[in-house]
Amino acid sequence: MKVDKNQNPFSCLVAQGVLSATSFAEACRTAADYNLPLAQVLLREYDLPRRVLQKALSVYYNCPVIEYDERLPVPPELITCGVKCDQLRAEGWFPLIKEGDGSIVIACTNPADEKLPARVAAWFGPGPCAFHVCLPDDVIRLTEAFMHAKPGHLIGTERTGLAFWRNTMAQWRTLLACYRTDLAQSRTALAVSRAGLSLITITFAYFRIHKHTSPIGLLASMMLIGCILGVIALPAYFKVRRSRLKPPAGQTLMEVTAAVLLFIENYHFLAAAESQKSSRDSMLARLSDFLREFCTIFYPSPSSLERTHLARERNLLAALRTISACNRTIYARARTGLAFMRTGAAFMSIGIGLNIYFGIGLDTIFYGVLVLIGVLLIFDGALWYIPTFRQQVDVSGLGSRFQI
Repeated sequence: MKVDKNQNPFSCLVAQGVLSATSFAEACRTAADYNLPLAQVLLREYDLPRRVLQKALSVYYNCPVIEYDERLPVPPELITCGVKCDQLRAEGWFPLIKEGDGSIVIACTNPADEKLPARVAAWFGPGPCAFHVCLPDDVIRLTEAFMHAKPGHLIGTERTGLAFWRNTMAQWRTLLACYRTDLAQSRTALAVSRAGLSLITITFAYFRIHKHTSPIGLLASMMLIGCILGVIALPAYFKVRRSRLKPPAGQTLMEVTAAVLLFIENYHFLAAAESQKSSRDSMLARLSDFLREFCTIFYPSPSSLERTHLARERNLLAALRTISACNRTIYARARTGLAFMRTGAAFMSIGIGLNIYFGIGLDTIFYGVLVLIGVLLIFDGALWYIPTFRQQVDVSGLGSRFQI
């Protein structure tokens, strides 16, 4: 491959009117001063399209152009032969395709490099090779995507790590959903218990008022049904009552949720980001304020990298859903506490009302038991409600960026 070494591969851009001679000279000086590839300066500082630079390279080197694409079927034997990632970047080439006849397609930044065939042959033997030109950042992306670089860059393998964290968050949200289901079951049990109490109260009051004319069989049946409704609700109540003393408690919910969201430290460049620190007291509230700064879609070039950006976006949206799920669980605990208090108020009110209406007598013990049960339920509900009330987080701002 014969090229004019005294001519710059991108000098044709000036002749084509894509770039002025002054701007091109400034770009060359910037690349030399900062030891950067000229293509990188033209891309970032002068916003030239990649396809324009690729066409210039293809014409200059008289060879096909190739571009990073995560869908490229890179054979494992080409990247597991011992060749090093840093070496490929420094020398500016990457083995991409192995044809059926054994020839290897090499993506390189300088196909005219006389030392390049020997470097390739040192790893893959003296077989035939086809050299295709690419931009310098394509070599970096290829090594990151196919040689398992560590997370922290926009790489193909990063999506595996992001998928792992999405699964972790999904598992935690599933546990939260199961916990909310248990709480809803207890609230339903309390509602059934209140229905049974109402039936018992109506039957008892009717019997006391119409003692001599009451249909005993009907009243006994109603009383039995009321007792059954009250008893069948007890197992669900005691189940959730015991769970209050075990994880996940309110503080545990927030701590585990925060731990589940630790992936953002490795995947979202938070150390270098500029964001306002949240001054709110709750851990979950500070975390929700923190995430809003990093939930943004970027549209990279080339478009094949967009999947990685969108994977990061999906993870941040999953993080917002996880925070919302934790909040829903906290609210569910508060609603359960209110259901306990509401049931207790019903027991206590009925006991006091019956005692006032019928006066002190042999049934006073029954009235006192109702009042005592009511007081205990109200106290128990307060133990559920007050801590969760303090931990509630205002998440109304999390969805504000979707508002038109």
